[in-house]
Amino acid sequence: MIVQRRYALVIFALCLTGALIYGFMPKPVLVETAAVKRGLFQVTIEEEGKTRVKDRFKISAPVAGVMHRLHWEVGDSVAAGEMLCEITPLKSVLLDPRSKAEAEDRVAAAEAALRTAQARVTADKASAEFAHAEYLRIRKIYDKKLIALSALERAESEKRRTAANLESAGFAVETARYTLQEARNALSHFASEGREELGEHVVVHAPVDGQILVIYRESEGTVAAGQVLMEIGDAHALEVVVEVLSSDAVRIKSGLPVEFSRWGGEQPLEGRVQIIEPAGFTKISALGVEEQRVRVIVEFTSPPQHWVRLGDGYRVDTRFILWQGENVLQIPQNALFRHEAGWAVFVAGKSNKAELRTVEPGKRSGLRAQILDGLREGEEIITHPDEQLAHGMRIRRE
Repeated sequence: MIVQRRYALVIFALCLTGALIYGFMPKPVLVETAAVKRGLFQVTIEEEGKTRVKDRFKISAPVAGVMHRLHWEVGDSVAAGEMLCEITPLKSVLLDPRSKAEAEDRVAAAEAALRTAQARVTADKASAEFAHAEYLRIRKIYDKKLIALSALERAESEKRRTAANLESAGFAVETARYTLQEARNALSHFASEGREELGEHVVVHAPVDGQILVIYRESEGTVAAGQVLMEIGDAHALEVVVEVLSSDAVRIKSGLPVEFSRWGGEQPLEGRVQIIEPAGFTKISALGVEEQRVRVIVEFTSPPQHWVRLGDGYRVDTRFILWQGENVLQIPQNALFRHEAGWAVFVAGKSNKAELRTVEPGKRSGLRAQILDGLREGEEIITHPDEQLAHGMRIRRE
């Protein structure tokens, strides 16, 4: 019995010691892992874009008037030269009784001014004829050496002055006639009251073949000269406008390949950078941050039948492919972290221990990073390593 009790105490002590040791041993750290693999690698810039018609024409009213009701609908096709709408110029404003009396007085004043100018012409004409005759008489006397040269010069000067006065009086008569005609025209509008004024219809034609994109006014009503009535364009000739950050715009070159996704179709579309606008602009982001952005114009290179369902103002996700390579060794970018003067990752070894390894990353794009040296294909690395993880620490994979 004594021996059995001793054995029992020894076994109990060993079990207690083992439990204490196990309890104080560091537990494995739960980690996520990813495999180092090779494949297609792309360095991209991703932004939202919007389609627009390349050649857009705004149709405006050439004159102020009453536009007739349109029979067109958005989406209708029009041919070059086809009538889009008609505009009747505005009628003249009729005069009220007080304005009529004032207009009559202005007519009377203009008639009096015309008579005064005509009388002035008669007087100046007589003066000019007398001065001319006097000049001829003095000229004959001067030729006989009976008077001085100064007398002849005074006569010539007087002749020129009276001739100029006569010409000026003639211009005054013309001015008085125009003033009288203007006053009579203003008075004639009052006399037309009760009679309908018929004006010509101004017809607005389509400048090019295309489709109606927007109609700003459909019902009959008054329009001002220059007011935009509608927009037309070829809805099948589309391009994409992308607003990118100015820091990204300097990395984009003309002719760069582009990929469009999430546009509504099953397959991505392809495009090419056409124009990078030279001027930027300030835009407030959704978070209220001021950003300098630049518009980049992209044309489609996919066959038109693939994107025929797109229209003006449609949203597309745009990926500018700055660089791409085949069979590139790559890892998730969230596995990289700074170590001393370079970069490092934790490799999940076969003994379930974390191994710190220095690596040389290359190009980066989004969630992936290229590895130039330090890793081999097929190795497992730890993603999202925390600060507690250290070299040689036991790990447990999820």
